Amino acid sequence: MTTVLTPATPLTAADRCDRCGAQAYLRVVLLSGGELLFCAHHGRKFEPELKKIAAEIQDETERLTVPASADTEEH
Repeated sequence: MTTVLTPATPLTAADRCDRCGAQAYLRVVLLSGGELLFCAHHGRKFEPELKKIAAEIQDETERLTVPASADTEEH
C-alpha cells in the first residue's frame, strides 16, 4: 500500500475499523474530505479502490510484525 508520511496522529486501540470494528491500522484521508479507518485485512482487501479516492493513506500495519519489547515480555 502506498503510504504518505505526514505528521498525522498515530492510531490507537480506540481507533476501530469502519468495516468490522477491529483495531484500525490504516487511516485513509479522502479527496472529498473526511477519513476512513481500516484494519489490516480490510485495508488490503479494499486497497485498489482506496487508492483511487485517497488523498493520503496512513499505514501503520508494520506495528503488527514488530516484536514485543523486553519490558512487556512475561517471565
